[in-house]
Amino acid sequence: MYRLLIADDHPLFRDAISRTLNLAVADGSTPEYELLQAASLEEALSVIAHHADSLDLLLLDLDLPDSHGLEGLARLREEADWLPVAILSAHEARETVLEALALGAVGYLSKSSSAQTLRDALARMLAGEVYVPAQLMRAAPRPAPLSAASASSAPASSVSVPPPAPQLAPSLSDAEFARRWQTLTTKQRGVLERMVLGESNKMIAWQLGVAETTVKSHVSAILHKLGVASRVQAILLASHALPAVSGPSEASAAPRRETPRSNAHE
Repeated sequence: MYRLLIADDHPLFRDAISRTLNLAVADGSTPEYELLQAASLEEALSVIAHHADSLDLLLLDLDLPDSHGLEGLARLREEADWLPVAILSAHEARETVLEALALGAVGYLSKSSSAQTLRDALARMLAGEVYVPAQLMRAAPRPAPLSAASASSAPASSVSVPPPAPQLAPSLSDAEFARRWQTLTTKQRGVLERMVLGESNKMIAWQLGVAETTVKSHVSAILHKLGVASRVQAILLASHALPAVSGPSEASAAPRRETPRSNAHE
């Protein structure tokens, strides 16, 4: 049995998640879950302290009464860095997803997600993977935030500049990323492009018509050639630099299959 904690200040939403998981357990589609609940960050930290030896995952809302935005995630990484934390929020900006991953989140779920998406995402995260939502990663990036120079000319009371997010991936110049990009084969470039879009290995394999083991081999080679240690680092690095260097690759241009297999999304 997995023990999860959801931190959200809306009781009806917490109950809805609980019912969704209970129904999935009842029909045998998922393993058993125990869902603990908290209405604030402080309450969540208290629950964590009492169940430190048995918690498997925390689902964190970004708008708690005592925490706003990614402040709660940053504090949890400081005080309970052993606990995997996934964001479950109505905020769907691509930049927020990337910043949450940079801060150490193991996944990001929109509150508009379907019950099946929730179950699939939980299965992946509890298996030690990172869940990146394809529909959010495909969204066009928003305009760049107000620059420091512009901010300095505005009244101090009207501008709030958040602290920079920790660098989870190495910072590379466009030229250096372009050099490493050139070391990738055409198929590896296509796989990386689909990784940035949030597709899992199973989905990439299905779309490209290859074995999942082949995709895993490509991913390992991509991490080595980019000089990163994880899939999340590769996604964060490529999501910023990829548009400037990549043209349509053979793999990314391959026709998509219209209907993926059941459970194709890891």
